[in-house]
Amino acid sequence: MKQFTYVITDPVGIHARPAGLLVRTAKAYESEILFEKDGKSAGATKLMALMGLGVRCGDTVTVTVTGSDEEKASAGIEQFLKDNL
Repeated sequence: MKQFTYVITDPVGIHARPAGLLVRTAKAYESEILFEKDGKSAGATKLMALMGLGVRCGDTVTVTVTGSDEEKASAGIEQFLKDNL
């Protein structure tokens, strides 16, 4: 299991466009990727669940990656967040 935290810097937070790109990116990996904020969690491949977390600019999310390619998936998702959110 790999885990890291990330502070969202996008002025609008996790909204439709980046959430859709995030889902597409997450589906490229075999590992399960979970986002957690304030005790609520959502799978990174579930668009509506991700948006339902209500992540805003300045919020900290915890990302947990578990599976056969967790090293690669964790690095890929972290880079995605830095580039897009």
